Amino acid sequence: MSNAITPRTVTSVLVANRGEIAGRVFATCRAMGLSTVAVYSDPDADAPHVRAADAAVRLPGATSAETYLRGDLIIAAAQAAGADAIHPGYGFLSENAEFAQAVTEAGLVWIGPPPAAIRAMGSKVNAKALMEGAGVPVLKDIDPEAVTADDLPLLIKASAGGGGRGMRIVRSLDDLADAVAAARREAESAFGDPTVFCEPYIERGHHIEVQVMADEHGRIWTVGERECSIQRRHQKVIEEAPAPLVERIGGDLRERLFDAARKAVESIGYRGAGTVEFLVDAGSGASGSENSSDDVRIFFLETNTRLQVEHPVTELTTGVDLVEQQLLVAMGHPLGEAPAAAETGGVGHAIEVRLYAEDPAHDWQPQSGTIARIDLPATTRFGLLERTGIRVDSGIVDGSEISTFYDPMLAKVISWAPDRTQAAAILARALADARIHGLVTNRDLLVNTLREKDFLTGETDTGYLDEERVGRLSKPLAGDGADLVAAMAAALAQSARNRADARAVPGAPSGWRNLFSDYQNKRYVAADGTEIDARYRIGREGAVELPDLDDVDVASVTSDVVVLVRGGVARRYSVSVVGDQVFVDWHGASVTLTRAPRFVDPAAVQRPGSLLAPMPGSVIRVAVAEGDRVTAGQPLLWLEAMKMEHTISAPADGVVSVLAVDEGRQLAVGDVLAVITDDEDATAPVE
Repeated sequence: MSNAITPRTVTSVLVANRGEIAGRVFATCRAMGLSTVAVYSDPDADAPHVRAADAAVRLPGATSAETYLRGDLIIAAAQAAGADAIHPGYGFLSENAEFAQAVTEAGLVWIGPPPAAIRAMGSKVNAKALMEGAGVPVLKDIDPEAVTADDLPLLIKASAGGGGRGMRIVRSLDDLADAVAAARREAESAFGDPTVFCEPYIERGHHIEVQVMADEHGRIWTVGERECSIQRRHQKVIEEAPAPLVERIGGDLRERLFDAARKAVESIGYRGAGTVEFLVDAGSGASGSENSSDDVRIFFLETNTRLQVEHPVTELTTGVDLVEQQLLVAMGHPLGEAPAAAETGGVGHAIEVRLYAEDPAHDWQPQSGTIARIDLPATTRFGLLERTGIRVDSGIVDGSEISTFYDPMLAKVISWAPDRTQAAAILARALADARIHGLVTNRDLLVNTLREKDFLTGETDTGYLDEERVGRLSKPLAGDGADLVAAMAAALAQSARNRADARAVPGAPSGWRNLFSDYQNKRYVAADGTEIDARYRIGREGAVELPDLDDVDVASVTSDVVVLVRGGVARRYSVSVVGDQVFVDWHGASVTLTRAPRFVDPAAVQRPGSLLAPMPGSVIRVAVAEGDRVTAGQPLLWLEAMKMEHTISAPADGVVSVLAVDEGRQLAVGDVLAVITDDEDATAPVE
């Protein structure tokens, strides 16, 4: 009896996902001659991934639960569109064994591992037990109900998911109960399963993962390793291949990681693309110059039974199109010999950053709204690089709406170069020169990180983005004093627009007089709330006087580009206006300003002491009542936004004189949550 496997025919692929990963899969499908089908929620009706597909099917509703998590609707969409295969991307249903089973039972090709393998790895608790039995080193589990002081510090984790959801660090037994409860709530919201567990927390560990690819003929590739140690809220921010730690330590560390990864996938009969993640405790060998791995301990974390967000760094260093291999394996084709580069860590160096709509300087608050413009310098989009350059994977374009329903990632920006130093340099430059208008992002933090000494020497671990470092790295690229120069460029560009629109004396400068008059003044508000007056005067011959920048000369002015000269150095300032916002960009930096209103709307004035919603979301818990005395930093209530919990704390000591929300309340940015008054004003009547 023959053991040959009959190849499965695939002609059209539906991607059960959205955004950049849908676009990424479509790119490879097109290259392979396959038709593509998108699905979309109501907020995504005009999204780029919908326009990129050959056909698209609506999933009625807005939330994930109504749309991208409805496996029955997705299978029906595939059948209606004539797709014969489903690719899950990552997130949503990508690691749902029941969905994978339903896809195959519907007669469709599932582009992913067998449902049994997904099920085996779906619970982190069960997965760790399986790995321990297979000889893979693991961290011990601790029952949340049996934690003692000797177990601290520890990490609470959601059993059913990843991405940092449901994770909490506990350093005091007094904090344990609240942390477990919060982790369970977040896990239930994100994954539909509130199960959590605890394990020892390694303060300065390294997050290293091994990319694997396996076929149904028994062949397994280990396709290099990645380091993902730079994280915020246990979510990855910067990923690299090969791993700086592995390169620095050397010895047999890479082979130990590869061997453990092979054991992991062999033990569950894996097929397709996957990632085996490890926590590496580098010990004293981390900073030593000797090429030894004797002090290094590795511990299994989890197996991601899907494609990873950070897969591009592996593709660029190994030359392997992982999506193409996923499709071929799903069709029943054998893998063949592993690429030589995959076993040696790859060729050159690749770095990926995740560009998010969030504010690192204010507790990583996610942002929502419209991206007016996003222009990221790119050598390629979604593809492999044959030379030094930049790859951009993004599902966001000018005018895209960043919804509260989904993750706020705008793009993955990836560099490849022959060495790590050059890869960091070209990536930092690409980000610094990008034009991103409309929302606050983590761009400046990413650029500052890529240029920081500790990063460039590879001295990074999971504790790298601590509070002190985040504060330093979040500082604007524009530097001190740049707001005034940017405001002056904005004012001069507006003057040029006024001149173009002039009717009484066409072409006359804004504010033109026969005789010299006082300086014209345009007022702007900087990102930190500071008001800036931009004063200038245009003479008869067109000369421009800048009384507050007497060391700056104006070389040229148009309605969108102003050239200023300081110390003999000319710089071009590009000015864009969207509503009341003004965006000023120049090489390596940018400033966002808001045009100050001439008259203040009384309705916009908030009562002193008002605590406002920093983001849209829903209130899931309230810890205080009106009349309660609170201290600065004390948690008052918790919001859920983008599947994460966010704590709202008292900004100062005082009394809760007004509590304007209760549990379940849906909020918009700027809604009043509470009013905190000084102790001496606590008895003042509430208006």
